[in-house]
Amino acid sequence: MRCIVITSIAAPNPVMIRIARRAAADGDRFIVIGDTRSPADFHLDGCSFFNLEQQLATGLKFAIACPTRHYARKNVGYLLASHFGAETIIETDDDNHPEESFFSPRCAAVDAQVVAAQGWVNVYRHFSDGAHALWPRGLPLTAIAEAGQPPVDSLCVQQVYCPIQQHLVDVNPDVDAIYRLTGRLPICFARARPLALAPGAWCPFNSQNTTWWPDAFPLTYLPAHCSFRMTDIWRSFVAQRIAFANGWHILFGPPTVWQERNAHDLMQDFADEVPGYLNNDRIRKGLEDLPIEPGRDKIGSNMLCCYRFLVGLGLVGSDELCLLPLFLEELTQNDFSQPLN
Repeated sequence: MRCIVITSIAAPNPVMIRIARRAAADGDRFIVIGDTRSPADFHLDGCSFFNLEQQLATGLKFAIACPTRHYARKNVGYLLASHFGAETIIETDDDNHPEESFFSPRCAAVDAQVVAAQGWVNVYRHFSDGAHALWPRGLPLTAIAEAGQPPVDSLCVQQVYCPIQQHLVDVNPDVDAIYRLTGRLPICFARARPLALAPGAWCPFNSQNTTWWPDAFPLTYLPAHCSFRMTDIWRSFVAQRIAFANGWHILFGPPTVWQERNAHDLMQDFADEVPGYLNNDRIRKGLEDLPIEPGRDKIGSNMLCCYRFLVGLGLVGSDELCLLPLFLEELTQNDFSQPLN
């Protein structure tokens, strides 16, 4: 069974309605995690909606400890998906319209063109014509012109294990505030062959259209005590460091959704992204130097090591070191306080 997870404060909209209908038809479970401003009368057939009261009623200590009015409440959805027995977790947002390909079967072992270069890779170049500079949110500004991307014809096709897979977003993709203030939109990416980053080849990935397999479920964790615009980006750096230690590849695929972006204050987005502009390259280099051990049984301790490093940099609050263990403890918990629908 697949679980599709979003967090939203909106009433059922066309995105949620379409996902709910297809989830019901396909035998998937669609989980929507609410927050303080969610509609009191939210109801959508084919959707398992959890308002704050229902989240707390599960008995999850994490649901009590996680800040409200925060995107990190999506973590409750990952915990519930694991409880429901998800074989994969697919996450997206309430402003991403799914194409038919979004609902297609997915496999962790994928035939993909493999990038083995070390350092930053701008995967958007692989899926665009290169006519203008385009980069994913979280790519260091110093790497926009320098990030490696070998010619497509030089990349060999291999079957690789990718328990974390990011598909792109068309029309209004996940670019940073600097691009939104200076670049052009809309963007339509090429339907190119998937691109897999081998250990040591880094590119930020987001939480808009990402699929996770059980080996990587702990790495879904979104930090709550950091810049709002960096929570999924810094998660991706931690996930990549630990994935690479295990010999996993990170997959990037062509778009399967298009975004009709919710309202944003771009200058506020810029301000919230400043810690990333100043520190993302520093974070990568620091994570590479950490003594990360291979093995699924080491993922939790490795995550704590990574987040201690981020706390030490002053980029993540120390309360994260109390919140993360709750998430890891409850990821496989089955003794909820009340039956879950």
